[in-house]
Amino acid sequence: MKVWVMEKKKENKKIRVGVVVSDKMDKTRVVAVDRVVLHPVFKKYYKRTKNYKIHDPQNTSKTGDQVEIIESRPLSKTKRWRLKGVLRKAAA
Repeated sequence: MKVWVMEKKKENKKIRVGVVVSDKMDKTRVVAVDRVVLHPVFKKYYKRTKNYKIHDPQNTSKTGDQVEIIESRPLSKTKRWRLKGVLRKAAA
């Protein structure tokens, strides 16, 4: 009789830090993530912003909070990220 041991594969999921720009949906937040890119010809740095829809099951984050998000399986048509934690609350 063979006994199979399931080894847990180490997961390398992407982690991003951004600011919540919308909390109007239930259990969903829109997070803006900024990054700095070097222009290939002019060699100048410029800022690129991308919005991610994230899953926040307890509705803990609010607009203006700095949050950490982690990649996950598809949760809906556009949601592919989950809330990992709130790093800094917005000033009231």
